[in-house]
Amino acid sequence: MGLIEGLFSFLFGGGRNVVKETVEVFRENAEKSGQREADLRAATLEQFAKEFLVPRKGIFDRAMDGLNRVPRPALAMGTLGLFVSAMVDPIWFASRMQGIALVPEPLWWLLGAIVSFYFGARHQTKNQDFQRSITETLMRAPEVRQNIGALMALNSGAGETGPEAPPKGAGPNPALEDWRQAE
Repeated sequence: MGLIEGLFSFLFGGGRNVVKETVEVFRENAEKSGQREADLRAATLEQFAKEFLVPRKGIFDRAMDGLNRVPRPALAMGTLGLFVSAMVDPIWFASRMQGIALVPEPLWWLLGAIVSFYFGARHQTKNQDFQRSITETLMRAPEVRQNIGALMALNSGAGETGPEAPPKGAGPNPALEDWRQAE
């Protein structure tokens, strides 16, 4: 008995587990790996959320947001207005289009670049807002998972209370079942 006790004491005694330590040389500890991954994911999401967090509280920010909303509707309404003016007064419309025909090509290129940069910047801003909302959603995922678990526990009857709920730790009660069927 002393030999086996000595062997187990050597392998597992003194707060050490030689077998575990040896296996971890060849295979990663799954629990520690999961913890490291969870820590990395939390740190990444926190840094991602901070990166896109830009508070806009001042009147200047609100005014700029309002001005940024003007060009797209103005372009759309202006284009519709051109169609209406072509139908209402074709002569007036044709004379205006002759003026546009005189615009030099480099000016058209400049207009195209300005419009492209504007819409490209708006696309970038909207994309960052979308990524920020995804980050906020991912940050709520553990809470949602916990709530779903609680709801599933309630659905399975683990959280039943009231006069019809069986007492905790009680087994089947034939008299109670007969009484319930008699009702």
